[in-house]
Amino acid sequence: MKNIYILYLFLLPWKLSAQEIPLNKHGLPVVNSLQLYKELVKQNEDLRLIKIDDIKQDVRYATANNFTKEQLYPYPVVYLRRPAYRALQALQMVLEPMGVGLKIFDGYRPYRITEKMWKVMPDDRYAADPKKGSGHNRGIAVDLTLIYLNTGKEFPMGTDYDDLSEKAHHEYEQLTPEEKENRVFLRTLMEAHGFVALDTEWWHYYLKDPEKYPLMDIWFDELK
Repeated sequence: MKNIYILYLFLLPWKLSAQEIPLNKHGLPVVNSLQLYKELVKQNEDLRLIKIDDIKQDVRYATANNFTKEQLYPYPVVYLRRPAYRALQALQMVLEPMGVGLKIFDGYRPYRITEKMWKVMPDDRYAADPKKGSGHNRGIAVDLTLIYLNTGKEFPMGTDYDDLSEKAHHEYEQLTPEEKENRVFLRTLMEAHGFVALDTEWWHYYLKDPEKYPLMDIWFDELK
């Protein structure tokens, strides 16, 4: 039944008390109230969404410069669960002596945005099926690239962000040697810091065991 609240026990490595989490129309438990989110965070700080201010950003979904051609976010902002943020902080420390940094395109994405994206691109190679939800909805997926700190210029990666074609796949071979090397470099760094690559998008990485983090549909203004 669509709007019933059920007793839901997450199978997590930490012990949660029973929580009433609403099921959405696809039968997925989705945290959609700030109160419930805060209750979960009280039980485990790793579920906290951290606002990212110390990593360069280009949040395309706060503009119409994205594959939907529509502004999806009211303003540019990036949130990530605490473990994801700490992993990126550690990576930044490795990169800075090389004169290299990160640029984030997207982090936490409210579930309602995933529904909008699916209407535009109903292809699970490039957009998350709302029947399953996304790592972005869980706050543990990040879209990002590498930049030169002295200029802010992005490393050549063979495509722009949000290029929804085979050119963005990790296995795509028709790249320059520099572009191939840059993709491998980013992937090696991210995997060394606990992330998993998405085969079809060179910019998309997520933490292992994403099911440990519940799907969320809390709007950015509420998280302030």
